Amino acid sequence: SSRGAQQKMLVTGCSSGIGLSVAARLAKDELGRFKVVATMRDLEKRGALEKAAGDALNQTLEIKELDVCSEASIKECVNSLPDRRVDVLVNNAGVGMIGPLECQSTAAVKEIFDTNFFGLVRLVKEVLPDMKRRQSGHIVVMSSVMGIQGLLFNDVYSASKFAVEGFCESLAVQAMKFNIKTTLVEPGPVVTEFERKLYELAETMDLSKTDEETAKIFREMYLPYSKKIFTSLGQSPEEVSEQTFKLITTKDPPLRHQTNRLYTPMTALKHADPTGRLPLDTFYKMVFKHDRVFNATLTSCLKGNETLC
Repeated sequence: SSRGAQQKMLVTGCSSGIGLSVAARLAKDELGRFKVVATMRDLEKRGALEKAAGDALNQTLEIKELDVCSEASIKECVNSLPDRRVDVLVNNAGVGMIGPLECQSTAAVKEIFDTNFFGLVRLVKEVLPDMKRRQSGHIVVMSSVMGIQGLLFNDVYSASKFAVEGFCESLAVQAMKFNIKTTLVEPGPVVTEFERKLYELAETMDLSKTDEETAKIFREMYLPYSKKIFTSLGQSPEEVSEQTFKLITTKDPPLRHQTNRLYTPMTALKHADPTGRLPLDTFYKMVFKHDRVFNATLTSCLKGNETLC
């Protein structure tokens, strides 16, 4: 394609994990369709992305500073683009939080929302008017299966992703009228630095503000169980970015896409029973009687039992 026809991509949270992988994958498109602006809050962390980009660096990929928690930073970055043009926004910047609610400060809770939810809102506010004017664009948002189904000890993170899902679901209707596409990418467990740090913190977390039983459940049941899920169901960032790449290059992308087929039965429970009893009961059993249930479910999943997966 001619240089002018290249689609301009803005990707956030590219210092590691999924963001890094998505930016590199787009920049290395065999057909050279994309010009990628890969952004991160701290440019000192650009090393891993530069390495991953290889020959694409400063050709189809450039790295810029962008902090989703700052309107000024977002504006500055978008203003620095030719014609302020963003054809595809990939909103990936995010932070995690796990642990008993009593152990989280309200300030920390607000920080999660400031990045995961308000970060998305600030970005969309900045690029949507131009997309509307051009009557084209694609807003791609890294959500999570936890944006569909809550998970024990992930109350706040899950809430932030629910907010993201509600925001996009509502906005998608209006965007469609202007020929703008919206896609929520919903990974299950992904094995990245993001997750590793999260669990490292969790293992040394100060649990003194919660009761003994909750602390015990968190340490002795939830953490080992989560590890088990990660090792058996976890995807690589590359798997997620490959699917994201396909969603961006497909003509008619869906509003929602779950990247992990093995996780789908968990989210299907919610639609199967509108009263919410079935998912609640299942998740309860999985966590508190988990050895039996979990191993049975997993074994049939991994054996490729299609009824379950």
